[in-house]
Amino acid sequence: MEATRASAHGQNPAGSGPDIALVTHVVLAERQGRDRGWWHQMEDQFWDDSTVRLSWYEGDGAGFVAGSAAMAERGAVALHHLFAPVVHVRGARAYTELPVAMRLPVEVEGVRGDLVTHTRLNYRLERRGDIWRIRTLDAVYEYATLSPSIPGQSIRIPEEDLAQYRPSYALLAWNIAREGRSPSQNDLGDDRPEELAALYEAIWEWLNDA
Repeated sequence: MEATRASAHGQNPAGSGPDIALVTHVVLAERQGRDRGWWHQMEDQFWDDSTVRLSWYEGDGAGFVAGSAAMAERGAVALHHLFAPVVHVRGARAYTELPVAMRLPVEVEGVRGDLVTHTRLNYRLERRGDIWRIRTLDAVYEYATLSPSIPGQSIRIPEEDLAQYRPSYALLAWNIAREGRSPSQNDLGDDRPEELAALYEAIWEWLNDA
C-alpha cells in the first residue's frame, strides 16, 4: 500500500534524465524571462492553450506575459528568488513544483520597503513532438512579509487593514488593493488545506494518466 501511494504521488520520480533537465530548463527560462523583461523568451515557454492562475491574473499564458509586461512598464518590477525545483515526468507529461520568494519594492507613507511573498509555483508541462512547454501554472501562497529597506526605519499598517485578507497572502492582497485593483480572496493557500489537497490530487491524477 505504501509503495503504491509513493509511486502515485511521484515520490519515486519516473522519466529520463534528459527529460527532467529539459523540463527544469523550461520552468527556469519562464521565470528568467519574467524577471529580465525578456517577454518573447517567457511567452515561448507556454503552449497556446495554457492556463495560468495567480493572485492578479487568470487566463492563458500569452495574456499572463502581456500583463507582466504592462506591470513592468508601470514600474512594478518584482524579482523572483528561486529555490530548487522538484520534477516528476510520466511519458509526455511532467509536474514541477518551484518554491519562490517574490520581492517587490514598495513605498508606504514615504518609507521604502520590500514586500516578499513566499509561494510554490506548480507547473504542469506537456511534451508535444520533441518540445516541452507549460500547460498550466498554479500558485500556492504560503505567507508574505514587509520590511523597511533601510534599517532603523519602520512601516506601520493598521491591523484592521489586513484583517479582511487571507493570512497566506494578506500583505500581498493589501498592496494590490492600495494600487486600485481588486485582490482575489479565493487563491490557493496553505490556510485552506482542503483546497490545497484537492489541487495536488488533481495534479497526480493528471500526471499518472499519461
